[in-house]
Amino acid sequence: MIFVDGVPFTVESSSSNKNCVSEQGADVLYALMECPFLVDATKSFKSIPEMRFTDSEQFGVERSTMCKWVYLFQKEYATVDPALVDFVGTDEATTCVGVAIRNRKNGMTSVAHIDFPNIIENALSQMLSLVVDPSSDAELDVHLVGGFEDVLLKESNDITELEDRKKTEGHSFPLCNKIIERLWTRPETFHLQTLCVLHHNTRRDSEGNAYPIFSGFSVKTSDGSVFPASFDSTSRCPDEVIRRIRLSSSYEDPSLKGRLLETYETHTDQFKIEPCCWSPWKRYMALSLQQLSDAEILQSCSTSPSAEAPDFVENSRRQWAYLVEHPDWRESFPEKKPRIFRRAADGKWERSFN
Repeated sequence: MIFVDGVPFTVESSSSNKNCVSEQGADVLYALMECPFLVDATKSFKSIPEMRFTDSEQFGVERSTMCKWVYLFQKEYATVDPALVDFVGTDEATTCVGVAIRNRKNGMTSVAHIDFPNIIENALSQMLSLVVDPSSDAELDVHLVGGFEDVLLKESNDITELEDRKKTEGHSFPLCNKIIERLWTRPETFHLQTLCVLHHNTRRDSEGNAYPIFSGFSVKTSDGSVFPASFDSTSRCPDEVIRRIRLSSSYEDPSLKGRLLETYETHTDQFKIEPCCWSPWKRYMALSLQQLSDAEILQSCSTSPSAEAPDFVENSRRQWAYLVEHPDWRESFPEKKPRIFRRAADGKWERSFN
């Protein structure tokens, strides 16, 4: 159930089939995008200066031991305790959507970087498992940031048939549609606070090409405030390359089908990256991809080639170089054990071999 400005959100469905949840979900999404409260919230979000996370000393940035954050890659999620973590966030989202859910009572906050509609059912259940206390009714604040008009949508009142909508969907719209649909139909109380997606998150150049305004955000766990954020390569930690490889490997693992990747342990404030395997074929593919030009990599490996960050190609090449150098996955996961990282006294992550 979705609440806006403290009251249940209602909408008169334009669908001829009132029992079609997917079509009703689209009607709800269109109505929410025009809701004055959420439009104002989006304007406020856009006015907040972007917070830039870095762990590098070369820029003269002194890292405060009091500033502890958890970073999520694509298809990952984490639920954090405000007593242990100051910020939780993600970036690199173009056609993906970042979702944050926070329990107003205890401050427990879950953030996910969702890439495909087919994982949303399980994704919300995973996120809510440690956020909602089954013994009491929870008031949950929800924020959605990411996704843009990768395909130009018609005005909502001009789209009356489902087939017409499908022709203009692109990648971002079906994802946003499915997220709203599930929030709308689930029994929990979701107070939608930020909806910076689709046309609210789109800018265009002089030729009309579309780009996302924001590709990342972070939540301050102490008070639940949300702001635009970006993370450099030093702050997307720990174990950046392995976690990126685990993402690509997860699509070939039946046990991970339809699920978000769990890497962070809430109660211990540590990362636990479970073993993932890659075959000789993966190394062969890495060797082949290394031969592509930067432009070819963007076209082959991205859902939005023109909208990717400048380091997209570099990040891809580092993964392939690792796979070429380490063709046997057991070198990275000795004895098939997970890679564990604990937070040091200065707040940085250190690998534990115990």
